[in-house]
Amino acid sequence: MRSSSRRAAFAALFASSALISLPALAQEAGNGDDEDSNVIVVTAQKRSENLQNVPISIQALGTKKLDELNISNFSAYSQQLPGISAQSAGTPGTSVIYMRGVASGGDGNHSGSLPSVGVYLDEQPVTTIGGNLDVHVYDIARIESLSGPQGTLYGASSEAGTIRIITNKPSTAGVEARVDGEINRIEHGGHGGKLEGMVNLPLSSSAALRVVGYWQRDAGYIDNVAGFLTFCGTTVYDFEGNVVGCLKDGITVNNAAQVKSNVNYTDSYGARAALKVDLDDNWTVTPAVMYQNTKSHGSYGYDPSVGELMYKHYYPDFRNDKFVQAALTIEGKIGNWDVTYAGAYLDRKTYAENDYTDYAEAYDSYYENKGGLAYWFYYQDSAGATIDPRQRVIGTDHFKKLSQELRIASPQDEPLRFVGGVFFQRQSNAIHQDYKIDGLGPQVSVNGFPGTLWLTQQERIDKDYAAFGELSFDLTPELTLTAGGRLFKYDNSLIGFFGFGRNPGNDFSDGPFNGAGSTATGVGSCFTTNGERLFTKDSNGDWQRTGSGTLVAPVVAGSPCNNLGVYQNGTVVPSRAKGDGVTYRFNATWKPNSDMMLYATLSKGFRPGGINRRGDFGPYEPDYLKNYEVGFKTTLANGLIRFNGAIYQQDWNKFQFSYLGPNSFTIITNGPDARIRGFDLDASVFAGPFTLNVSGAYADAKILNNLCHAIDPTYACNTGGNSIDAPAGTRLPITPKWKMSATARYTAPVGAAKAYGQMNMTYQGSAPSDLRTANAAIMGDLKAFAQFNAALGADWDNFSIEAYVSNIFDERGDLSRYVSCGLCSRTYIVPNQPRTFGIRVGAKY
Repeated sequence: MRSSSRRAAFAALFASSALISLPALAQEAGNGDDEDSNVIVVTAQKRSENLQNVPISIQALGTKKLDELNISNFSAYSQQLPGISAQSAGTPGTSVIYMRGVASGGDGNHSGSLPSVGVYLDEQPVTTIGGNLDVHVYDIARIESLSGPQGTLYGASSEAGTIRIITNKPSTAGVEARVDGEINRIEHGGHGGKLEGMVNLPLSSSAALRVVGYWQRDAGYIDNVAGFLTFCGTTVYDFEGNVVGCLKDGITVNNAAQVKSNVNYTDSYGARAALKVDLDDNWTVTPAVMYQNTKSHGSYGYDPSVGELMYKHYYPDFRNDKFVQAALTIEGKIGNWDVTYAGAYLDRKTYAENDYTDYAEAYDSYYENKGGLAYWFYYQDSAGATIDPRQRVIGTDHFKKLSQELRIASPQDEPLRFVGGVFFQRQSNAIHQDYKIDGLGPQVSVNGFPGTLWLTQQERIDKDYAAFGELSFDLTPELTLTAGGRLFKYDNSLIGFFGFGRNPGNDFSDGPFNGAGSTATGVGSCFTTNGERLFTKDSNGDWQRTGSGTLVAPVVAGSPCNNLGVYQNGTVVPSRAKGDGVTYRFNATWKPNSDMMLYATLSKGFRPGGINRRGDFGPYEPDYLKNYEVGFKTTLANGLIRFNGAIYQQDWNKFQFSYLGPNSFTIITNGPDARIRGFDLDASVFAGPFTLNVSGAYADAKILNNLCHAIDPTYACNTGGNSIDAPAGTRLPITPKWKMSATARYTAPVGAAKAYGQMNMTYQGSAPSDLRTANAAIMGDLKAFAQFNAALGADWDNFSIEAYVSNIFDERGDLSRYVSCGLCSRTYIVPNQPRTFGIRVGAKY
C-alpha cells in the first residue's frame, strides 16, 4: 500500500483539475451543444419527470454512467452513491442497507427486523429480510437513490429511503444488440472476468422482446492459511477439590484440508427477459422474468490477528443464492387518467455452509477457569467420550414475496394533480439453521437429529396492506403544495422451533440434558398436549417438569416440536405482531424560474414491529422516522452545470435495536431515540469534452438517551443490576459522517474513434462498528479510506475497448467489521477489493 501523503497529493491534484476546468464554462456555455443528453428522467414520484423537477433528494446513475464506472453489483454502485451505507459479511447478497445514518447495527437476522431501506426492481419491490437481492447490473436504464422517508408512495420498508433499479425496456424502434467482455487480475489474488450480452427484437409494430444474459467471476484475494487449535483437556482443581482451570492438552485440530489461496471467489450467472405489447394506443402490457444464481466460496472477511488478507478457518465456507422473479406491469388510460398495475412473485433460495470454530474457541477460553468445554459442556459421542467441539453451520432460507399494486394518476399538466392507489404484499421465509458437531451423540443432540447441537426451524410470514395518495396543487405557476398520506396495516407472524435438544431418557429427566447442559432452551420449552411447556420455572426460579402428556406434533416440517408460537386448541399457532397507522408527506416547492427549485419537506416513515423468538423478551414495537428537509436544485450556464443539495434533520423514535444476546442469540428491542442531522450535495459539470460529477453526504447521527443493557423506560439504566451499553450522545454505527464520490472524464476525437480518460475517486470517513461502546472497542472502528480508479479507452460506432485499474494505490479500506458470536473476540474485516487491472471490450449493433 502507498503512503497517505501520496494519496493526499493525488487528491489535491484531482480537486485542482476540477477547479481549473471551471473558467472554461463561460466559453463552453454558448456552444449550442444538445442539452438533452444531460437530462436524467426519474420515476421517483410514480411519474416520469426530469430529476431537476422532483422535490426529493435523489442521486441517480444513468445507463451511460453505470457503463463508464463499470458497475455490475451492489458493492460497486453503493460506493458511488454517498447516501448509502451497508453492513455485511462481504458475501454477495448478505448486505443490510442503510441510508442517511439510520442504522443501529446488528440487523439482517432472518428472524429479526424488517429492512429500513426499500429496494425496487422496476415497479416491483424486491426488498428481502436477511440480506439484499444483489441484482446484476447490465442493460440498466438507471439506479435511483431516494434519501429520506418514502413511506407515502413506497411503504413499510422505505423508512429511511429507497433504491430503485430501472431496466431498459423493449422497444419496437428497431433491432439492437450488444455484447461486452472483460478479463481482470486482482493484485494479491486471482483472475476474473465477465461476459454480458443483450438483444432487443421488434416482433411487430406493437410488440418487442428484450433479453439479457450474463456470467461473472469475481476472483478471490483472501487466503485461508494453516493453523491449529488445542482445547482444554486436563481439569485443574484446588486443594479443596474445586475446579479452577484446565490445561490446554486436550483435543488438537488443524485446518490442513482447508488451506487455500484466494479462497473467496464468486461465480454468478443469470438472464432477464421482458416482452412489451401495445394492446392499443392507450394500453401496454409488459411481462418480465429474471433468474440469477450466485455461488460464493470462502469468507470475505480477513482476520487481522492472522495477517492482512488472511484467516484460519477449519471448515469450508460456501453460499449459493438463486432467485427467480416473474413480474407483470400493465399501463393504460381511463379517460385522461393514467392507470398502472404492478405485480410480481419472487422466489429466492439460499444454501450456506460456514465454519463456526470461533464459537468453540471463544467458549473454551471463557469457561477455562471452569475446566473448559471438555468439563463444563457435554460434547460427547454416543459412548460418552469427549469429542472435537468445533461447529459448522448449515443454513437455508426459502424466501417468497408476492406483491401487487394498483394506482391511478391524474394528468400531469393540470394545476391539481393526484396519484394514489392500493398495495398488498405477502412475504414468507422458511428458515433452517443446523449447528453441527461431527460425532455428537444422539442423547445430547437435538431430538431426532444426531450430530445437531442447535436447530432453528421456523416459518416467518409478513403481510402488508396499504392505501396511499398524494395531492399536488399549483397555487401559482411558481409555487406548488403537496400533501400525501399512507394508511398501513401489517400482520407479521413467526412459528417453529429453536434451541437444543433434551435427553428423552426416563421421561426427559436423564442427564446430560443436551450438549450445552441447558434445561429448557429448545425441546425443554416445547408445548405438550396439556398446553403447558415441558419445563417451566417455579416461584423459586427452579426448573420443574410441568407439561404432561406428549409433545405437540411439530407444525413446521423438520422440527422436533414447537417452542415458538402460541398453544391453542391442541395445537400451536404462530406468534403474531399486528398494527396499523398513518405516514405522511407534506411539501412546498417554489420554482422562480425553469433553472431553479427550492423545496421544504416534512415526512414520516415507519418500520413494522415483530416477534422475538425468546418469549422472555417479548415482541418489539414499530419504529418511526420523522424527516425535516430543505433542498434546492439548480441548472446553470445553459444546462452545463447542475448543482443540487438538501439539508435535513431526522428524528428516529425508539428505534429497533438488534444484538447477539445469551447463547449468541439475536434479540430485538426498542432502544432510545436518535437524531440525525446532515446534508446531501450533488454537482455535475458538462464542459464540452470534459465532464465532472461530484456528490457527497454528511450525517451526524447520535442517540439522545442512554442505551440500557436491559429495557428501562427512564433510560437511567441504574436499577436491578442494569447498566449503560451506550451513553447518550454515542454515534450510531456503520454510517460514516462523510462519504463522497467524484468522477472526471475527458473525451477527444482520434480518427474515427472517441478516446477518453477517466479518473474516479470515492471516500468514506470512519464509523463505529457497533452501537454498544464495549463491543465497538473490541471490534474497532471502521477506518476511513479513499480509493482511486482510472480508465483509458476508445469508442467507435460499433466497438469499444478500455483498460482500467481500480484501487490504484491498493488502499485497504474497511467496508464492515464483525464477530462470529456474542463472546467471540476474533474480529473480521471486510475490505474493499485490492488493486485490480482489467481490459474491457464491447461490440454493439
